[in-house]
Amino acid sequence: MRTSRLYVPLPLSNHQLIELDDDSAHYIRTVLRLKKGQSILLFDGSGSEYLCSVAEASRKTVSVQVNESVARSVESPLSVTLGLGISRGDRMDWSVQKSVELGANRITPLLTERCVVQFKDEKKSQRLQHWQKIAQHACEQSGRTVLPAFGDIEQLESWVSQQQGLKVFLDPYADTTLNALTPVGQHVTLLAGPEGGFTDGERELAKTAGFIPVRLGQRILRTETAALSALAAVQMLWGDFAL
Repeated sequence: MRTSRLYVPLPLSNHQLIELDDDSAHYIRTVLRLKKGQSILLFDGSGSEYLCSVAEASRKTVSVQVNESVARSVESPLSVTLGLGISRGDRMDWSVQKSVELGANRITPLLTERCVVQFKDEKKSQRLQHWQKIAQHACEQSGRTVLPAFGDIEQLESWVSQQQGLKVFLDPYADTTLNALTPVGQHVTLLAGPEGGFTDGERELAKTAGFIPVRLGQRILRTETAALSALAAVQMLWGDFAL
């Protein structure tokens, strides 16, 4: 039987006895329904995974005994930064979840001219926490032991000027394809637009910042399809999706 995995937001080490926070305790007690002595794998997002056993699972508290670290690495040798134009509702949630599964190392939600989602200040924080939680659960499911960094919501103009490595933006009208490029220092930065794509001004802005327009085949892909297809493609070309 597969042992469940759970992210905990505190540093772990062998032979600790830790009391879990309310969210983690609820998951173990109510969702997994684990009892004293049963096993669970915990990870803290830093690259290590630990085999643990439930020490107590009561209504008041859930505590876990950290028994031993488990040597395990599923990270790609390719480092991928993803700038993701914010799309509506489930599309954005889907993009964040699958981007983590496909090995993105850093994700930043971007506000663009054709972004149909508008945020007030308090909503920004709520949405960011929501996406971070989705990323956490995607790590738990996919077996990753490193939690991807999640950047604050940024304006496109500010974000593009800060990026490094091979910089690519997805453009269905471009002439260049990914297999014509080479990553810089095993690092790729991908820029994917929102519904409606980038404006001409945003394309020029990205080019000025050193981004190369790249197309993915002959068809125009939806925003969530384009980002995920590009991630799969770069993992196939330079990462760990070897055939």
